[in-house]
Amino acid sequence: MPRASAPSGFGELAPPPDIFDAQALDLEFWLKPRTIDVIRPASGERAKLLYWRDGEIIESAYQDLCHLLRDVNGKETARIDPKLFETLWGTQAFVARYGIDTPLEILSGYRTQASNQKLREAGVPAARQSLHIEGRAADIRLASLNSEVLGGLVKSFRQGGVGFYYRSGPRGGWIHADTGLNRTWKG
Repeated sequence: MPRASAPSGFGELAPPPDIFDAQALDLEFWLKPRTIDVIRPASGERAKLLYWRDGEIIESAYQDLCHLLRDVNGKETARIDPKLFETLWGTQAFVARYGIDTPLEILSGYRTQASNQKLREAGVPAARQSLHIEGRAADIRLASLNSEVLGGLVKSFRQGGVGFYYRSGPRGGWIHADTGLNRTWKG
């Protein structure tokens, strides 16, 4: 069986284009305990936390995750929508099935109104009514996947908005994932 060439940043083996489709997941996937491995480049923090088991969020781990997704510029923590953690965990757990076992980079999580405004003033693409302000969005990157593949997977969860932000260079772009309306855009 011939192999397809790997998308940039993916690795040697390339799956068929439809393999990263979360709609193909079975119920058992969603019933197992959920551990998320995240890194926050802006603060240098990393954590691997079991945050959900037996149908319930583990409050102490949830609080730790909210802290990790805090506004590192405004130094404020807020409650993060648990559905966002579902998308982040699902993304990481899904690609782990294919041998991609790297931490999920959180480039931006919760933002204060002031931090969001500073980004806008600096020319960074940040919506006035950003879902980051409500604790319902994160900008993410997975070192082993390019933005197109990662964004396609996040989009397949059908849990909210997905923004594709392409940037050249070794670190590449990122994906905005939120728990708002299902929509897609490129920035």
